[in-house]
Amino acid sequence: MDTAATDASAAKAADAGRPRRCLSPIDAIAIIVGMVIGSMIFKAPSMVAGFSPNVTYFIGFWVLGGVVSLIGALCYAELAATYPDAGGDYHFLSRAYGPSIGFLFAWARLAVIQTGSIAIQAFVIGDYASQLMSFGPASSATYAAVVVVILTALNMAGIRQGKWAQMVLTSCVVLGLVLLVGAGFALATRAGAAPAAAAAGAGGGAAGISFGAAGLAMVFVLLTYGGWNEAAYLSAEVRGQRGIAAALFWSIGIITGIYVLANLAMVAGLGLDGVAQSKAVGAELAGSAFGAWGTVLVSLVVVVAALSTANATVITGARTNYALGRDFPLLARLGHWDERGGTPTNALLVQGAIALALVLFGGFAPSGFAAMVEYSTPVFWLFFLLAAVSVLVLRRRDPYAQRPFRVPLYPLTPMLFIVVCGYMLYSSVMYTGRWAWVGLAVLAAGVPLLLLAGRPAPLHLRDDRRGFEPVLAEGEA
Repeated sequence: MDTAATDASAAKAADAGRPRRCLSPIDAIAIIVGMVIGSMIFKAPSMVAGFSPNVTYFIGFWVLGGVVSLIGALCYAELAATYPDAGGDYHFLSRAYGPSIGFLFAWARLAVIQTGSIAIQAFVIGDYASQLMSFGPASSATYAAVVVVILTALNMAGIRQGKWAQMVLTSCVVLGLVLLVGAGFALATRAGAAPAAAAAGAGGGAAGISFGAAGLAMVFVLLTYGGWNEAAYLSAEVRGQRGIAAALFWSIGIITGIYVLANLAMVAGLGLDGVAQSKAVGAELAGSAFGAWGTVLVSLVVVVAALSTANATVITGARTNYALGRDFPLLARLGHWDERGGTPTNALLVQGAIALALVLFGGFAPSGFAAMVEYSTPVFWLFFLLAAVSVLVLRRRDPYAQRPFRVPLYPLTPMLFIVVCGYMLYSSVMYTGRWAWVGLAVLAAGVPLLLLAGRPAPLHLRDDRRGFEPVLAEGEA
């Protein structure tokens, strides 16, 4: 019997039902940018401007948000390049702390973090779409539910359909923001130096800012930048050992540039006080520049932005659920990977069902959007902090692993990121309401499920890179 043919058949069988490297770094960039640039860029500037004594602080906060995101991306680039896996953070946390912490994180993603994020974006779409065509009191929740169903079905059809939809949506959002930038600078040119002068003098000439106000401003800035870490869930599907690192760097650079330009345009067109006092700064800016149709245009851009973020969240969230089912026999149905479509169909179905339940839950709250933010934020920052610490832990526990990318200035860079995550966890608990405790209670409900699930399959830490061999401790055979 031909040994080579036998080995080839064995390798093919081993790879069956697992993710394949079918995404280019450009595909990953489109997904990451689409994940990050969403509806918050049309909400957060007014909040940040309210805490800023002058334009220098205002723009400085947005630049600092890009720097903090880059520091985090450097840490994630090392983790994702060293341990590429569809489970992303779940895989890193399992390696660093053991399968129990990994399980609780995957449960949190399934029941709180990712499904909550999908519901948040769905409610944004529902709120704006209801302004164009309302179906009554339940209009927003109805739109939100339809969005969840459509995006889940689209991604169940296959990763190619999902990624092309993502690229189209992302392109539309970026073009919409470019139009806003043009509108802001056009208004500034039309009005001469008046807006700039008003902006520079806003804040009553204050020379400084309190630590608490700066912290609150950064809460909203980092919420707007949030989502770049989702690149880790594509690490097993992006071509090239350093492909995911390149995608992260380019994405953060693109996002920071867009955000800084957009906020410069807003203060140029409306002044800092005008931005701070506006309830819909993008719509007001476009309306001033283009008239009534500009307001409608921005509403459509916000809907597309939320669609872009929601679609990217659906793509990456299902990968964690797949990894959970792959590793724990009790949840094996979640671990089914559709070879034809290149997507985890069962994981997408379960994720969609939970997101629909959260939409129903949020529909009874005074603000479904606010309820979902409170529900998901503290749990997110808790595990983000653990992921940051895992960079240090895995350097010590797995020192001989092949690391195609190493975080620069180690250990200073990951330690800075740990401090940021700790502060954000504190802020998310201090400045959220009762729904935060609901999210934490749902996280705690994963403990009895963990006890029922038992120990994971023996290969739960296997890397998706062909040829990877786990590092054995001294004396192991």
